[in-house]
Amino acid sequence: MIRPSSVFSLLLGGDACTGRERFTVPATVEQLLLVASVFWALTANRAFFGTALRDRVLSDVQTWSFVLALGVLLVAVHFFLLALVANRWTVKPLLTVLIVTTALASHFMQVYGVYLDPSMLRNVIRTDVAEARELFSWSVLLQLLVYAVLPLMLLCRVEIVRRPRLRAMGIRLGLLLLAAVVAGVALMVVFKPFSSLMRNNKEVRYLITPANYLWSLASVTAADARGAAAPRRAIGLDAAPGPGWAMRRKPTVVVLVVGETARAANWGLNGYARQTTPELARLPVINFAKVTSCGTNTEVSVPCMFAPVGRRDYDEARISGSESLLHVLARAGVGVHWRDNQSGCKGVCEGLANESVASLNAPGLCVGGHCFDAGLLHGLDERLAGASGSQLLVLHQLGNHGPSYYRRYPQAFARFQPACEDDDLNRCSREQIVNAFDNALLYTDHVLATLIAKLQAQADKVDSAVVYVSDHGESLGENNLFLHGMPYAIAPAEQTSVPMLMWFSEGFRQTGAIDVDCLQRRAAKPVSHDHLFHTLLALLDVRTTLYEQDWDLLSSCRGGAVAAL
Repeated sequence: MIRPSSVFSLLLGGDACTGRERFTVPATVEQLLLVASVFWALTANRAFFGTALRDRVLSDVQTWSFVLALGVLLVAVHFFLLALVANRWTVKPLLTVLIVTTALASHFMQVYGVYLDPSMLRNVIRTDVAEARELFSWSVLLQLLVYAVLPLMLLCRVEIVRRPRLRAMGIRLGLLLLAAVVAGVALMVVFKPFSSLMRNNKEVRYLITPANYLWSLASVTAADARGAAAPRRAIGLDAAPGPGWAMRRKPTVVVLVVGETARAANWGLNGYARQTTPELARLPVINFAKVTSCGTNTEVSVPCMFAPVGRRDYDEARISGSESLLHVLARAGVGVHWRDNQSGCKGVCEGLANESVASLNAPGLCVGGHCFDAGLLHGLDERLAGASGSQLLVLHQLGNHGPSYYRRYPQAFARFQPACEDDDLNRCSREQIVNAFDNALLYTDHVLATLIAKLQAQADKVDSAVVYVSDHGESLGENNLFLHGMPYAIAPAEQTSVPMLMWFSEGFRQTGAIDVDCLQRRAAKPVSHDHLFHTLLALLDVRTTLYEQDWDLLSSCRGGAVAAL
């Protein structure tokens, strides 16, 4: 077995296998790169070849010539890219990192059906330690053993052949030229079917491993560097309180609950075969049954839903480089507070009051580095009792974050059995996975109902409203897909259709002149994350030229007490 010290030696560019008695294999840098490129083409690109061959007949000779040409193309391209940066001193550290990373990347792509595009890689990079730990299982260790540890054991036995500098440079340039020619010839052989594949399925390029995560990492790093170099662009500089503020006799509190990974298909209020929302079903909530998310992962959806223009005119750089709805509301005098039970607010609450549930020390609600979502409500009674003016409290749930759905709810909510209680979904049946997922929804139902009960209990002191919407959905085995994060253009409805609801106290409804029956009818029509920005401006009665009435869900369901913004 390869020793940890050997890995460190490889990373530092040294010889991991020392001692004359040990078996060594002489090899040039170029030979190592070629072997690595062939190895990855054969072992790390199953998802890519599977997609490329989806509509082809395996018994057809042309299919296998297509596969061969694609394989040669992958080898030539990866060799060319590696040969640009590798030399005698860097080749072993470089290959050590790539071998381990590629083994992990190919495992998660194969098991969960994810694409390693920039948005997914950003999601991976910015996840917290507790979330990342849940993704590691015995199957991951087996993958690392076969596709990382064994290759590293061989790598440490390689002795790099030294050549005169000029000769080495000449050989390197010649091989780079040869690789480019081979890649060009292979591309010409498969140009027509390959170009058609890439044109109709642009996301397929993010299945080519390790080029996919290397490109995505470079893209994310460059974007983050540009973002760090420039301050966030201020928006809504004209934001001001609306006329309704002067007429209020009680403080106004709007609670926005940002759900995590809840999908509309399993939401009881949407007519799901199971009642996963029994407590909410007994409350006067307004359920929106046809809601589309802005993205398929938190890194995209959360900033997007707090932007003036979201998915309908999506511009990642503009969204990440600008202030959010929360800053606009705060500029108008709304007290904004973000409470998080996940991996942060993704920049939307930057510079504003925020806290994590873990820091609240809610008794009995935190286990193994994760807190149950009921912790989001810790101290809420006291906050409501001391409320003044207009307040927006954002509660960011852990919700149904996978793959460890069973960790998201206390045992009292393990109603649907048998439930998957393993971090490795491969060890569970689809029925068990769905049961665990539905149990987590059942707990979200309880948390939301408890929140509404707390607000209702303070109805004589504050006028309150609740808006709940999930950031994205989840695949639970449909078409052999799991989790989320598919490129939006090809993402299944399970990952983009999310639950959403609203609730208003009687005082809030009267003050805002909200026609609940009208809103119920509006809730039956299609809605998207794009509506959230403008609807919250209206709910909190904040005037700004950013407001678009057509995207305010309440615009046609309010009386004269709230003027058009």
